[in-house]
Amino acid sequence: MATRVLQRFGNGLNQAKNMAQSTGQTVVLSRGLSASNHRNREDSWFKSLFVRKVDPRKDAHSHLLTKNEESNLYKIQFHNVKPECLDAYNQLCEETLPSIHNDKYYPCELVGTWNTWYGEQDQAVHMWRYRGGYPALTEVMSKLRQNKEFMKYREERGKMLLSRRNQLLLEFSFWNEPIPRKGPNIYELRSYQLRVSTEARAIGYRQHNSEAVGGFFSQIGNLYMVHHLWAYKDLEAREATRNAAWQHEGWDEVVYYTVPLIQHMDSRIMIPMKASPLQ
Repeated sequence: MATRVLQRFGNGLNQAKNMAQSTGQTVVLSRGLSASNHRNREDSWFKSLFVRKVDPRKDAHSHLLTKNEESNLYKIQFHNVKPECLDAYNQLCEETLPSIHNDKYYPCELVGTWNTWYGEQDQAVHMWRYRGGYPALTEVMSKLRQNKEFMKYREERGKMLLSRRNQLLLEFSFWNEPIPRKGPNIYELRSYQLRVSTEARAIGYRQHNSEAVGGFFSQIGNLYMVHHLWAYKDLEAREATRNAAWQHEGWDEVVYYTVPLIQHMDSRIMIPMKASPLQ
């Protein structure tokens, strides 16, 4: 991918230099964009990143990207487990988390729960969905504090962890809602720290075999974070799918324009726990 982006960048520079030599005019280069029509093209592309036009003084960015003002709220949890405690931790989660998921008393659902296979080792990742947004989250947290079994689970879990962190997320309007799926699958969580609060288009290039599970952006926690969740049969299927994207017209352009927006990116390959609805 990096080679293709650099080639495209180099071609833009060469074209700009040739134009300057033939006309005798001075051309100012900024990141490979050299003429007003090229800048207009970029401006047009950036405008297409948004779902709809909006007055930024009247509408929050989150309302622009998510499905509606009453969209689901998601919580993603990252637990770094003591290596010697990982099996006991998994068993504890498998005994406790499904009971909350299946109890209609709590307006929340377990979307998925995994162990990291490649990436940060001895790590568990959990994702919850709260239908009704922040009020549902508040209700669940209040009820769980009164649940003696859950509080005992938290106490036992705390003895097994090295660290933990979480984020509250909203889902992108152009991704499907994550739904349970049969396995076996491996899952890739790709996380991006963006320089600006925009999210790229082009999810359609990767939808041919239903690999896309969900797309989310942070509301609380590390901000300007984007998470993409993908499902593949195995690592070979992942490689084939990613390589196939380059055969679609326009994919190289999408990569060319989105790479400068990314400050940092991270990928985890995860294996579902037995209790995960996403298998």
